[in-house]
Amino acid sequence: MDEKAVAHRIENADDASTLDNRLAQAQRMSEEEYLDAEKRLKRKLDIRLMAAILVIYILNYLDRNNIAAAKVAGIEKSLHLADTQYSSAVSLLFAGYVLMQVPSNIFLAQVRPSIYLPTCMAIWGIISTCTAATQSAGGLYAARFFLGVVEAAFYPGSLFLLSSWYKRSELGLRCAILYSGSQIGSAFSGLIAAGITEGLDGAMGLAAWRWIFIIEGSITVFLSLFAFFILPDFPSNTRWLTPQERAVAEWRLIKDAGQVDEDEGSWPSGFKAAFADWRLYVFALMFFCVLVTTSTQNFFPAVVQTLGFGRIQTLLLTVPPYAVGAAVCITNNLSADRMRNSSFHIMWPLAVAICGFVIGAATLNTGARYFAMILMIAGGHGANAVVVAWTQKTMLRPRIKRAAAVAFVNAFGNSAQIFPSYMYTTAAAPRYVLAMSVNSGFALGGILLALFMRLVLLRENKRLESGADVSNVMRGQVVKEIEGISEEERIERRTAFRYIA
Repeated sequence: MDEKAVAHRIENADDASTLDNRLAQAQRMSEEEYLDAEKRLKRKLDIRLMAAILVIYILNYLDRNNIAAAKVAGIEKSLHLADTQYSSAVSLLFAGYVLMQVPSNIFLAQVRPSIYLPTCMAIWGIISTCTAATQSAGGLYAARFFLGVVEAAFYPGSLFLLSSWYKRSELGLRCAILYSGSQIGSAFSGLIAAGITEGLDGAMGLAAWRWIFIIEGSITVFLSLFAFFILPDFPSNTRWLTPQERAVAEWRLIKDAGQVDEDEGSWPSGFKAAFADWRLYVFALMFFCVLVTTSTQNFFPAVVQTLGFGRIQTLLLTVPPYAVGAAVCITNNLSADRMRNSSFHIMWPLAVAICGFVIGAATLNTGARYFAMILMIAGGHGANAVVVAWTQKTMLRPRIKRAAAVAFVNAFGNSAQIFPSYMYTTAAAPRYVLAMSVNSGFALGGILLALFMRLVLLRENKRLESGADVSNVMRGQVVKEIEGISEEERIERRTAFRYIA
């Protein structure tokens, strides 16, 4: 049946749903009109969605990792913390972070992200600011735990929101731009901490480390007010889209994945579908390996301090490795999108990170060790966003399945941030042999898991090419029945789908 005729029939059917009408509108457009509307849509999304979540993630990372800068600025001495107490404070954030990610993302899939995410942002900014008032290890523990609970909403929530708007060929780059916020945040953390330590230490009777928490947390609270008006919701209910742009937003996702990005049934069905898919656990283990590889970030100022420079120089020297890491992250994910390949773009950065860990543990030469630190950061962080994008490219529909999948992968992966905290003790400096060895081993594990998943998905693609398993092409996922589109057309869309390996 001619697409325009199908669209007309859908639009005029008495029982046609609002979704069907929007899809009909997109099908009715000429190719030139469609491409023009899609270009306007992507421009709006990149300006409003991408820019907003990048800025928010920079602040998210500043508030999460400012404890590393606070260590150099004297928090251990001020609160009389032992090595293990400081490590526990770092770890406790991730305990709260891991616990809340899956529940938060499932909740997010059913509410307005433009309200939920900025609210969480304001709360974690308040908690970060209040950390400046802690007077003991116990107070620091409580602040860090609850900071992790609230911050858990943002990163998996943002990844899920991106996958609700962008096609698979666009998703990797956007995930990388988002993730580069962690490197930018870490770089700015060093610069801000250096400025605060130099200019505000002792101001109004407060130590420099307390000013770090006050200033960075206050900025987060202030900017959260703007996020309420900038962030979108989902394609079906975002107010600042025209009807035509809303129709195009939904139709292009259907063409990309063969399905509508809407759920049928309640959240338990999507939740169960995610955890019944064994590939979820492979991606989770892969991300766990990557997060162990990047665990150096939680102690990076202290690692750089082993080069023998003063406090200000040490904080400034943390900036270049994160700048390189951000550039590698974005470039690597752009290449993954264009080449439609995820596995190799995980494997080579992890191999680079291994080289950095080996050099860092093997030599005390200042130049060689600083170069090794650049490799550690650039390698581990270069692979991070590829894994989370690959998860969403593989486990696409329905919406709640994807939300649960990305939250679980991120939560399980971030549990890897807990135990490495105890390997970066003062006694282990400067070589950190145990930490570097463990990081190298997990990086190798990540490489092997990426290779395994590549072979699995290539095998699935061969089955699809042979015409086998057509009705079950997207295992455990609901296929939305679009009125007026024949079964043959639905099968054609599903069979055109290929996994990205």
